[in-house]
Amino acid sequence: MKLKIKKLKENTILPKYAGVGDVGLDLYSTEEVTLAPMEHYIFFHGFALEFPDGYGAFVMDKGSISKIGLHVLGGVYDAGYRGEYNTHLVNLSDKPYTIEPGDKISQLVINPVTIAEIEETDTLSESARGEGRFGSTGRK
Repeated sequence: MKLKIKKLKENTILPKYAGVGDVGLDLYSTEEVTLAPMEHYIFFHGFALEFPDGYGAFVMDKGSISKIGLHVLGGVYDAGYRGEYNTHLVNLSDKPYTIEPGDKISQLVINPVTIAEIEETDTLSESARGEGRFGSTGRK
C-alpha cells in the first residue's frame, strides 16, 4: 500500500516509522505548547495524506507520553480526507507538561477497514451476552 504525503508547512517533520516492523508512524509537534493539568490542545502537523479506499488512519497514544499522563482524544481519518492532520491531546496528569517542536506526540496507524452495509431491522438474533453491560461477564 502506498501512502502519499503532502507537506503543508515549512517546519513540518514528516511522519516516519522509528524502526523496522513498527506499525505506528511517529507524529511530531511543530510548536511549543505547555499543557496545564486537564488542558486540551490540538496540534496541527503540517501534512496531508492520500491512501487507498478500504483503509483508515487512526491517531493513537505514544507510550512515551501516555505514561506521563498525556492522552490522544479522537483521531480517525477516512481515505477521502485531504486536509491537514492533527492530534488532539489532553493532559490527564496533575502537572503541567511542555511539548517542544520536534517532540513525538502521537502515532498514526493505517489499517484496513470494513465498510459495513447497513440494514435496518426490527429484531436482532439472540446471543449469550444479550443486553448485558459493564461487568456482565463477572470479575474473574
